[in-house]
Amino acid sequence: MSTELQILAWSIVLGLVQILLSAHAASLQVGYRYTATAREARPPLTGVAGRLERALRNFLETFPLFAAAVLLVEVTDRHGSLSRIGAEMYLAARIVYVPLYAAAAPLIRSLVWNVATVGIMLMLLALVWP
Repeated sequence: MSTELQILAWSIVLGLVQILLSAHAASLQVGYRYTATAREARPPLTGVAGRLERALRNFLETFPLFAAAVLLVEVTDRHGSLSRIGAEMYLAARIVYVPLYAAAAPLIRSLVWNVATVGIMLMLLALVWP
C-alpha cells in the first residue's frame, strides 16, 4: 500500500475521532436524552461543543478533496516526494487543527488550515509535474 493510501486511511480514523468528539461534546451540552431523539430544533451548540462541531464540518469539507487527490495519485501512479509530502502535510495539519479549534486559537488555527490546503495542492501538482 502506498504512503498516500496509508495516510488516507489514517485520515479516515481522524474523521471518526472527530465525529465521536463532536457527538459526545454535543451530548454533554444538550443531554443524552435529546441526542437519542430525532434531534429536531436543537439549540445551537456553544463553547467547545460548538467549536468541535465546526471543526468536524470543516474536516468534512476538505476530506473529499484530499481523498480525490489521493485516489488520482494512486490511479495515475504519480507517487513521489511531492504527493507524499502533500499527504503528510494534510494529515499532520488536520490533527493539529482539532485541538487548536477546540481551544479557540484564532490566528494559528487559520495558518494550520492553510498548511492542510497546501498539502492538497501539492498532491494535485504531483499529477502534472514531471
